[in-house]
Amino acid sequence: MSLGQTTPAIEYPESDGKPMGETDLHRRWMIRILNLLSYRYRGEQVYVSSDLLVYYVEGAPTKFVVPDDFVVKGCDPHERRTFKIWEEGKAPDVVFEVTSRSTQREDMVFKTPIYARMGVKELFLYDPTSDYLDPPLYGFRLDEGDFARIEADAEGFLACEQLGVRMRLENGALVMYDAESGHV
Repeated sequence: MSLGQTTPAIEYPESDGKPMGETDLHRRWMIRILNLLSYRYRGEQVYVSSDLLVYYVEGAPTKFVVPDDFVVKGCDPHERRTFKIWEEGKAPDVVFEVTSRSTQREDMVFKTPIYARMGVKELFLYDPTSDYLDPPLYGFRLDEGDFARIEADAEGFLACEQLGVRMRLENGALVMYDAESGHV
């Protein structure tokens, strides 16, 4: 009889213990973005989620980030308790962060380089109050392992190439248009 060693299973928590949004407004925008993207990709092999722990280093349950909203193309849309990049085979393609007073520094300073290292192709930060970001809508695209700022076009649109949408602020609100059809 062999007394083989067993390695204990690593536990990956399902919560970071933080609330979903700082204010009603921020939470509503997180849900609005989730709903817009879920509707856009209904019936497709695209996973859309919000406020879910994304683990990016296997075996390291402290290495996670919690995007406000994210999209993973070519990924089964079934419900998950957490998102582990090594199990899914890829990182999110696009991440949206709804910035607030308490998340501004985390979104700009801490999360941004993590998303770049993870291989997130595009990152958008939106400040629905226009108090914490200037301008209140930022976009970044991964370029050679680092994020480069997406510049607005002449009409004030930021292009999200990964999702085929153009977005801008209209009366302070984030609006997304299909890049091909121009429809909201």
